[in-house]
This record gives sequence, C-alpha cells and structure tokens, in this order.
Amino acid sequence: MKTYVGSPYPLGATWDGAGVNFALYSEHATGVDLCLVDDEGHTTHVPLRERTAYVWHAYLPGLGPGQRYGYRVYGPYEPERGLRFNPRVRLLDPYAKAVASPENWSAGLFAYDPKAPGKDLAPCEREQTGAPLGLVIDPAFDWEGDRPPNVPFHASVIYETHVRGLTMRHPEVPPELRGTYEGVAHPAIVSHLKTLGVTAVELLPVHQSIDDLRLHEAGLRNYWGYNTIGFFAPEVRFRRGKAPGAEVRQFKSMVKQLHRAGIEVILDVVYNHTGEGDHLGATVCFRGIDNPTYYRLRPGEPRLYFDVTGTGNTLNVRHPQALQLIMDSLRYWVVEMHVDGFRFDLASALARELYAVNQLSNFFTIIHQDPVISRVKLIAEPWDIGEGGYQVGNFPVRWAEWNGKYRDTMRDFWRGKGGVAAELGYRLTGSSDLYEDDGRRPYASINFVTSHDGFTLADLVAYEKKRNERNGEHNRDGSDDNRSWNCGAEGPTNDPAVLARRRQQQRNFLATLLLSQGTPMLLGGDEFGRTQRGNNNAYCQDNETSWYDWNWGEEERELFEFARKLIGIRRRHPLLHRSKFFKGRKIRGTDVHDIMWYRPDGRVMSDADWSNPATACLTVFLSGHGIDETDEFGEPLVDDDFALVLNGSAGAVPFVLPPPSEGARDWQILVDTADAPLPSRASPGGRVEVPARSLRLYRNPRAS
Repeated sequence: MKTYVGSPYPLGATWDGAGVNFALYSEHATGVDLCLVDDEGHTTHVPLRERTAYVWHAYLPGLGPGQRYGYRVYGPYEPERGLRFNPRVRLLDPYAKAVASPENWSAGLFAYDPKAPGKDLAPCEREQTGAPLGLVIDPAFDWEGDRPPNVPFHASVIYETHVRGLTMRHPEVPPELRGTYEGVAHPAIVSHLKTLGVTAVELLPVHQSIDDLRLHEAGLRNYWGYNTIGFFAPEVRFRRGKAPGAEVRQFKSMVKQLHRAGIEVILDVVYNHTGEGDHLGATVCFRGIDNPTYYRLRPGEPRLYFDVTGTGNTLNVRHPQALQLIMDSLRYWVVEMHVDGFRFDLASALARELYAVNQLSNFFTIIHQDPVISRVKLIAEPWDIGEGGYQVGNFPVRWAEWNGKYRDTMRDFWRGKGGVAAELGYRLTGSSDLYEDDGRRPYASINFVTSHDGFTLADLVAYEKKRNERNGEHNRDGSDDNRSWNCGAEGPTNDPAVLARRRQQQRNFLATLLLSQGTPMLLGGDEFGRTQRGNNNAYCQDNETSWYDWNWGEEERELFEFARKLIGIRRRHPLLHRSKFFKGRKIRGTDVHDIMWYRPDGRVMSDADWSNPATACLTVFLSGHGIDETDEFGEPLVDDDFALVLNGSAGAVPFVLPPPSEGARDWQILVDTADAPLPSRASPGGRVEVPARSLRLYRNPRAS
C-alpha cells in the first residue's frame, strides 16, 4: 500500500478529502504498525516508519471515512519496569473520533495470559483483537447557525440524566430511538425538559467506555459509563441503527435540537482514570501504547498503579502528553460537538502533583488560560478516594463544585438530626464560607440533594438501608452513609400516613433545593418520584431499575407540577438566584438588612440560637431592595420581599411573620410543602401554624 511521510499533527486519523493522516504518540515504543481492517475482517499491516518527537505517523492516499483501523505497538514487555508492549494485541487509537463497535471479550483483551502462574509477568502469545476498532470520520455537519444558549450560571437549573435511562421507556419516543442520542432530541423529551423549566442537561458519560470482565461474565453492563476508553468517540451503544460512525452526527443533532430549545448540554467526563483497570486488567489502548506516559505508576514499584480513583489506575496528568490528550479532547467536544460545559468526575485526582491535591496544578493552570475551555461551564466533583482527596470549596476561580456539604446538611435537617442550624444558614445562601473568599460567586455551589450516585429522591424518603443485591456484590457496594429517613416504614408500604409523610418530604427537598442560592442540580426522574427500589449504586443496572417509568399516576403528576412551579418561581425572581452573596448589611435609608434570620417567635436569631443543637425552626427574610445587582441593561434589580419558613421539627410550630422592607402589606403564600388548606394571605407580625417537617414560602409584593 502506498504511503507518504505524513504529519505528526494532529494526532489521530484525519481525513482531508484525498487521504488520511495517521499519527500516534508513543515515547517508549520501538515500532508501530497501523492495522487497516476491511468490511470482511481482513487486515492490512502498514508499518509507520516516520517518528517525530515521539509521534509515529504516515499519510495514506485514497483512504476515507468509514475506514476501520487499529495499532500494534512494539517494545519490551517488562512489567517490573512499567513497560507492557505486546504487538499481538491490537489497540484502539486514543484519538479515535468514533469506534466501529464495542469491545469483544471473546476475541481477547489481555496482553498477558490470565491463566499463567505469574499472571501479568509474561506476555500473551495469542492474538488479541477484542479492542474496539477506530473509525475514520467525515467531520462535516450542517449546524444551521447553531449558537450556544449561554445561560448565565446563576440562572441555571441543571438536570442530571442518562441517555438510555431517560428515553428507554418513554411511550412517545419511537422504539428505534429509545436509548439513543436521537431519543434525547425527540420532541417528547425536549418538551418535558422545557415544561419542567431546566436550562441544562448534564449527561452521564457519553465517551466510549468498556464493560469490566466481571460484569460481562455476569451478564451486566457498566450502565453509568465511568469506564472510559475513548475520550473523543461518542458511545457507540447510544447510536440509532448500525451505520458506522452515525453516532457522531446523531450526537451533534441532539445538541443542535437541545440548543434550539434553549437547553445547554453538559458532559460528565472521566479523565481521572480509564477502563483498563489495574495491573491485571485489560489492554485496550493506553497501557499497550505507552504505559508510563499515560498512567501514574507506584514509585519504586512500577508494575503496579498509583490509584486514588478506586478503579485500579489514575491518569498521569503530570506527563505533557497525557495532559495534551485531555486538553485536546475537551476542545474537540466544545469546538466540534458544541457542548456547553463539563462535570469532571473525581476531579481531585486531576489536581494531584505527587500525593497532595494542588489547585494550581498543571491541569487547572492550562484550563484557566485556554481561550476555548475557560469559557464554558466547568464543574468539579471535588473529591477522590485518596488521602486529602475531599476538597469541597478548594477549587480555583471559574470552577463550580458539586457541593457535598449542601447534600449532607439538607438530608440531616429534614430527617431531624439536629445541630445543623449554622450549616443550614450557609447552605441556603450559597455557601459563602466555601466560595466567597477566593473570588467565586454563589453559583459556584452546585447544590444537590440526590445524584446518580446514591438513592433517588423517592428512595431517600423510603429506605434507610441500601438494597443492592442485584449488583452481584452481596450488597457490599454503595454507600452506607445515606443520611436518609424512611418516614416510618422500610421500603414499600400501604400505610397512608407513611406515604403522606414521604410525599411531603419529597416536596421539602425539592423546595429547599430550588429556593436556595447557588446552582440547583435535579436528578432526572426526581421530579416525578422515580424509584430504584432501594438500589443506591445502580451503576450496572441497564434495565428497569434505572430506566425512567413514564407511566404516571396522580401522585407523579402532582409532584411534577410542584417541581415545575418551584422552578418557575425561581426563574421569575432574581432575588432567588442572586449572582452575588448577601452582605447582611442594612439597606440605605432603612433599618432592614438584605437578609435577616428570625426565630419562630419573631425575634432575630442570636449566636446562641445558631449553636443550639435543638434549633430546627427558623425564618429567612430576603429583601427585594437588597439585591445590589443590575440587569443586562445596567438597571438596578429590585424584587419582591420573601420569607422562607422552615420547620424541621417533629411537631407543628407557630411562627411570627417578619415585617416587609416597607409598608405593611400582607404576605402572600406561594409554596406550602404540607399542602394544607391555608388562607392566601397573612399579616406581618401575625402568627401562622406551620406543620411538622414542612416549608413555606411567603411573598410580599414590592410597592409600585
């Protein structure tokens, strides 16, 4: 086959209309063969003889989109030195923009013989062709003038969901579109999201992943997808039909349709590790191409991996090439795929220089100055499993964080734990204790009560113990620290009192989440009470455990309408989604502060009240004249006054409503989680009886 020298950049397979340039980085390899596979499965091996700055490259005229390919990489197999080359293993290109099919365990994915006495110490002598093949793509796509919605962070409401889970059981989505990118873009799904009022979908991983051998042998799937093997390729399992590479166009089409509806697309990305596992794991891509370049190896024991992710390996972001891979991938998804932001799984792992977490590590420094990536939404999961890995509040400016302290505080408050009043005050107002000192704003706090990892909202109020037996790990997986309350019975029940308490608790959590300062993230399906039957770690449940049940009854519809109402109230009132922290100071010319805290008897909260472990009831007064912000035209923002009344105790409590900013107008009730028959108005200074474990939001319209 005719070959030209080609170029070392860009990495990957790049079609220019006349042929394809192939480029692969491997610092420690002694040779590289390009493997071209035709439709019948026949392979042509093309040695890459040119090497520039550790990049092996060649240009092949006449090739084009649809060409399937892989690599065989030559070099020493010496695990004790961290080198694991084995040319009998066909490898996936780290820069492949698409894959031809998922992995094939029966065709072999190990560089060693798992049955040999020394396990990984000796190379496998048999051909291993089970890794996905890369696919040359045509990147052309008619975006039809697509523009990002650019929703301000402080006005965002994020909906965390899964491509398959969201669409697999929706009756209005055609069967052939269910579980696909095009299913997410279907008018029925888009209409649901628009009606609910969310501004962004945060998709669980859509990068190409693989299933662990244990799951494969057990007939399970790595449903969540936190087992990435291709950081540029959209997950082929979410493709409609069998046309090779169609998933790239279908993903782009999904983004375009969501953008037309004003909905942003945020990707949950997993750059902290790969799906190749520990030293006894599969060899699919990085391990066989250049193990010490792409992975953190244990100092003094390079056969093993430095692991702060719990998956067996950690990507080596200290190496320039591994760092370049991540940055190239991020830019690709922004520039070519038009996504609007990223949520970084176990982001603390990316900030580790040696062992300690360092927010000024190379990774964050490069992102901060990058003209493309620094302009999209950046969200960190601010922890990993290593020592010192819990870093909530410590990420740099421009970064938002999943606020695990918000989740824990709200769960503790509504289950009646006590002693969380001071924490509650910070979490309701944007967590200034975590984010104000380093120049960030309230929206840096991604507030959530539930996420994919843990109980759904319906299960949070119905189970105190996890039910993960179906995962095949004897119920040992998943967190035991759920901070949940079953409302009086464990699991399913017909007790009407218990069911009523559960419905009220769900409303409490939704109302608290959507009325707190910061950026709310709603777990998909919580808006209508989705259950996973107590499974708090459904990572391998690609079935009705995880798929949303769209067959709603009256209770599901009522909960959805409640969530929709809350999001609407939040959207219409800038005081409820401030872009700046409260100052706690008086508004000029008045005795009213921008925010005030009251005891149920109407007195201002004291330091003793905040520290009292019995404090479970309080009122938050928000002044519409104290926003201290301007609209897009530079005009001062003024809103109504609000009083948020929270009773976290086990009994009804009388509350005295505070005075408004000016005048003596009546308070109007907007939200009542107890759903009790109430007068529509209440006078300032008047007493109102608030039922046990319930929340109310009162509004006092500003003077004209």
